[in-house]
Amino acid sequence: MTTLDQILDQTRTLLPALRVRRKELERAADARPVTVDFRAAVRGPSVALIAEVKRQSPSAGAINLGLDPLSLASAYRAGGAAAISVLTDSRFFGGSLDDLEGVARGVPLPVLRKDFILDETQLLEARAAGAAAALLIVRALEHAALRRLVDFAVELGLTPLVEAHDRGELDRALDAGAMVVGVNARNLDDFSIDTAAAWELIATVPADRIAIAESGMATTDDVAAAAGAGADAVLIGSALARAADPARAARELSGVVRRAR
Repeated sequence: MTTLDQILDQTRTLLPALRVRRKELERAADARPVTVDFRAAVRGPSVALIAEVKRQSPSAGAINLGLDPLSLASAYRAGGAAAISVLTDSRFFGGSLDDLEGVARGVPLPVLRKDFILDETQLLEARAAGAAAALLIVRALEHAALRRLVDFAVELGLTPLVEAHDRGELDRALDAGAMVVGVNARNLDDFSIDTAAAWELIATVPADRIAIAESGMATTDDVAAAAGAGADAVLIGSALARAADPARAARELSGVVRRAR
């Protein structure tokens, strides 16, 4: 069983209790004020930085277990981040929806819920907590479910960030109607990184979609390489979350000129 399989199995065990709360979550989502536009925030003249609040991961282990989500996200904003990603999986990444809600309330940037979303109720949770966007992983979903979740996210006012790792997954993301596509250099089966393959795939994302490079980046040169492939934005977690001065680290990774695909 791969780590992804373990994570998805864990997620499935939590869904029955969450589904019981659907009406409550619908009311909370409806009551939530309109959020900042994620799509608009991550496409501009420069490669947008989506900076991640991340305590730990299965591949890296402990990254910054004692972080304060709001303080870290505020530092990212001061450093020029265009959006904030918050990991909300508790068992494998040490995150929570409370982390996301605190950041969404305290930082005037669009916030992405990064988790392993399999069900509409998780999107309702994200909206109710103040998220502007939510991650949908092609590899984790059957195609019919992916299309349904993309449509439901849009209905809720969330931007679905649909993540692909290879050509087949990218085709599925586009067919599902994704307007924002994440290309993950990390293979979720074994957590290996192949940025060269990711850059090649980013170059093929249609120009009318937003392409976000994910994983394997830590330096300005890395961001420049993603920009050279045509990335509109980069999502960076570990390198920023463990930085001694996260505002300075974010500033160094922001401002790379975007190149058209």
